[in-house]
Amino acid sequence: MAFPFKATARALALMGALTAASIAAVTAHAADTWPAAKPIRLVVPFAAGGTSDVLARTLAKEMQGELNQTIVVENKGGAGGVLGADSVAKSEADGYTLLLGTIATNAINPALLPSISYDAARDFAPIILLGSISNVLIVGEATPYKTVKDVIDAAKAKPDTLAFGSAGQGTSQHLSGEVFKLLTGAQLTHVPYRGSAPAVQDLIGGQIPMSFETALVALPHVASGKIRALAVTSAKRTQVMPDVPTMQEAGVAGFDVSSWQGIYAPAGTPKPVVDKLNKALTTIIAKPDVRAKMDSLGLEYTANTPEQFAAFQKTEQAKWAKVIKDGNIKTQ
Repeated sequence: MAFPFKATARALALMGALTAASIAAVTAHAADTWPAAKPIRLVVPFAAGGTSDVLARTLAKEMQGELNQTIVVENKGGAGGVLGADSVAKSEADGYTLLLGTIATNAINPALLPSISYDAARDFAPIILLGSISNVLIVGEATPYKTVKDVIDAAKAKPDTLAFGSAGQGTSQHLSGEVFKLLTGAQLTHVPYRGSAPAVQDLIGGQIPMSFETALVALPHVASGKIRALAVTSAKRTQVMPDVPTMQEAGVAGFDVSSWQGIYAPAGTPKPVVDKLNKALTTIIAKPDVRAKMDSLGLEYTANTPEQFAAFQKTEQAKWAKVIKDGNIKTQ
């Protein structure tokens, strides 16, 4: 016996409404009880010792108290942050797996790597922008380079013989070098590492002559005299290296590159959970000791909502897609 079409349609609509209501109820319940179920995993997509790692561990310690739950920091480096970011993108969207994302994982690599395994615009839920930080051009103590001009002159004298290291393919350190090449005409060879720490160690050891690195990672080695800082990549001098000139002050007009860090969850994470995380992290960053630590990292922070962070990310993705296209920057 066939059922009347209208009756069937009404029944299907009712079933759909009930299913949607059930899902909403489950989601609301999960958000109400989160994060009581289990520890939260905070993935750092780079090796231990870099800016992202230091920042993640600083925040994780405070988040444990604020959220009354264990926060486990997991370093999952490789491929310029792609491996760690991909693991979070494919995790369950329940608020128990987070990413310490960067300009590399969520703005540069999506444009630089055509076959990237995740969609940075669709696979993550932005939670909070933690701040931006300048990179710095550093050289080994044994090298003859005392100024940015020295590096440019050496690179032009013997094209493609001078190498620069970075924390990995697609990182802001890598793109700082690529922008340097574009604006100066210097022909340099990129040597990507699996994070900041190994790159700096090879610089100190003389395996590479120069590198672009975050001011935080470079500072103690500059202070010890093991490396020299020639210029910062931001438009303004950084508070952690006030005596180091900007690239523009060093003669490279138009140079302005800043890295940034943010917290993400997998796309589909309940909005109440995202909002709770944003509120908790905003409270944490407002604490004087945490603020002082972030200042020491050179991070410039302004309170922001998930929606504001999402808009910022969209702008950054468009910016770096243009830089990579205009510069014909390719992966190695």
